[in-house]
Amino acid sequence: MDSASFLLLALVSAGTLFQVWGTDSVTALYGETITIPCNDGALAPEDLMFIKWKYEKDDGTPGDLLIKQARSEQATVQATDSYAQRVSIDDKFSLLITQASLTDQKTFTCMVVSDANLMEYPVSVLVYKKPSSIQIMDKSEALQKDKPTTLGTCVAADANPAATITWKKNGKPLVADGKAIVITPSMKVDPATGLSTTSSTLQYTATKEDIGAVFACSSTHELSNQETDLEPFPIHYPSEKVSLQIMPKVPIVEGDNVTLKCHADGNPPPSSYFFHVKGQKMLVENSDTYTLTAISREAAGEYKCSLADNEKMEASQNLVVSYLDLSLSPTGKVVKTVGDTLALKMEKVAPGDVKVLWTKNGKMVKEPEFSQLTYADAGVYVCEASTAALTRRQSFELVVEGKPVITSLSKHRADDAKHKVLTCEADGVPEPSFQWSVNSTNEESSYINGKATHKITVVPKVNLTVTCTVSNRLGEDVMTINVSSVFKEENGEKGSQEDSEDQAKLIVGVVAGLLIAAAVVGLIYWLYMKNSRQGSWKTGEKEVGTSEESKKLEENNHTV
Repeated sequence: MDSASFLLLALVSAGTLFQVWGTDSVTALYGETITIPCNDGALAPEDLMFIKWKYEKDDGTPGDLLIKQARSEQATVQATDSYAQRVSIDDKFSLLITQASLTDQKTFTCMVVSDANLMEYPVSVLVYKKPSSIQIMDKSEALQKDKPTTLGTCVAADANPAATITWKKNGKPLVADGKAIVITPSMKVDPATGLSTTSSTLQYTATKEDIGAVFACSSTHELSNQETDLEPFPIHYPSEKVSLQIMPKVPIVEGDNVTLKCHADGNPPPSSYFFHVKGQKMLVENSDTYTLTAISREAAGEYKCSLADNEKMEASQNLVVSYLDLSLSPTGKVVKTVGDTLALKMEKVAPGDVKVLWTKNGKMVKEPEFSQLTYADAGVYVCEASTAALTRRQSFELVVEGKPVITSLSKHRADDAKHKVLTCEADGVPEPSFQWSVNSTNEESSYINGKATHKITVVPKVNLTVTCTVSNRLGEDVMTINVSSVFKEENGEKGSQEDSEDQAKLIVGVVAGLLIAAAVVGLIYWLYMKNSRQGSWKTGEKEVGTSEESKKLEENNHTV
């Protein structure tokens, strides 16, 4: 007997208080370190003598693990079995067991011995392990319609406690009914490790509604839930319906390649078909399509396909071929002369309605008619015919030619009054050239839509007759204009100004002379009257005469 056991026996004999507390539990992870607290981690009493950890063996007998004296820094390992290398104690007196396994699922007791008490705290240990994997074994390649088929076996391996397996379809649990759904569970325990492997086999009777269904196996465990999905199973069943598809679906145009695709709803689909093309039956193996290359408008009509092993199952489609013919006369480049006529002919052929649009130089116009051509008729004409599926275009370029004709010849003085600007305008195609009978400067020219303009600047020193000649390869036109000298016009304007000033001076002189003459006549009359009156007052004599003489004198005075 060691000293600690002897001391313990002595304490018990001496009447030391001995108590055993209720059992706690601790859950540990498989392969990890187990931490078992003493007295749920409470502080040790101040009069602590030592702490001892022990356990209950499989046969029910106690087994010592380690002891730690209150005044000792190191614990003494007492175990002699596999625990000798796996146990230790921490500063809170918790027991540490490394590399947890299912054999560690026991009751471990912490015994606390003080001067007055001896307390025991038992702890039950459970070791959990989640499944190492979940997988489906022996998976079926396909399900048979209306026939029970083993879908597969789901396995959740090496767990403690054992995992629970559930089968699901499209996320919803499957419930076994013993007919369409049969689930067979099983479980196996590894004798070496004690870990459990759970298996579950699903037998399922499929219908067409199960096409695309996703089956899954779900594992439920205290530590984790896992799920694995299966790819949708193909469901095999015989064909019940056949259909024929014409590709492409868009309106088919003459010259296109067309593919006939025969489809049967069986699974797996048939590998051989008969195609009926214009009265001929052709067998196609290992394919469900038949291609018509560069079809013509004569290819329109009914087409059929049927199963090679059951020709009564057939389907048909009507093939419509779109086409559009457009003929335009004339086309290309057309050269005409002003005043000519142009006959235009357009024809279109199509199985349905055709819409026709005309454009001239990119702008929409009505269908043109050319009874008497003018320069304005020239341009690029495009005829566009279209149906729902096709568009055709034809075009021609109309050129209207003619010899030049002068439409205007004019002159005006420049702003500085020292030059004359002459302008000659003409119509003609091709573009005409200009020739003047005088030397000039500052020539300007333009040519737009058959209208040509040419300007020159001249300084005529004498009066001139100027000729404008316009010509192209079709002919020419001539026009003249009289142009006066710039210098004579300046002198004429100056003389007119001086004459006007002289006339103004003459008028002023005449008016002044008339005013002076009127003043002289008035002055003479005033002097005469004054002298006549002064002569009779000067003598101081009384006038002598008859009344007749006085009247005559008065009349004379009035006459004057």
